[in-house]
Amino acid sequence: MTDETVDVAPRRRPVQARSRERVDTILRNAAGIFDEIGVDAASMSAIARRSGMSLASLYRYFPNKAAVVHAIAELHVEKMEKALRQRLPELALTDAVDVLIDQFYEFYRTEPAYSAIWSGVEAMPELRDLDLRELYSNAEELDARLRVECPQIPAARRWTASLLLPRSAGNILRLAVTLPEEQGRQLVEELKCMAGAYVRELIR
Repeated sequence: MTDETVDVAPRRRPVQARSRERVDTILRNAAGIFDEIGVDAASMSAIARRSGMSLASLYRYFPNKAAVVHAIAELHVEKMEKALRQRLPELALTDAVDVLIDQFYEFYRTEPAYSAIWSGVEAMPELRDLDLRELYSNAEELDARLRVECPQIPAARRWTASLLLPRSAGNILRLAVTLPEEQGRQLVEELKCMAGAYVRELIR
């Protein structure tokens, strides 16, 4: 089995409350381990020990570490999308760009395992599809808003911009979290200036 065909589907979909609690426990403890030592250094044995269960029990829920990583990443995506949908509709486009960047940066710095997982997304085949789905979901929402608020923008340019903004911002934010905090925040402020200037030129 190659890296491109790693099975990331959970073995069991939790239905009963007890099963959901066990999956929540596994993912919470795995996120803590990833946050502390990184994804590569973590093992299924360590996740099982931290979760207070046998390795055999862990494997009943997840077939491998990649499946655990993927499940945590899906939770990150759901949490981020929920947070953004609560705030973005009420903001002007230029303000929305600042909020989007700030929100992602805070997730990278404070959400357990967010940076550990997403900073290495290109090296994790099991996450690339999820990353692309999130990118296109964000782009579709931005494209729809631009279509309504800025009908003067040609459709091809509007869609290109809708892909460019979240992807380029994400790449710079992944760099920012690897830097000392003061330098990282300065990079984020410069990113906001750059993105804001692009949006203002786009919608004029």
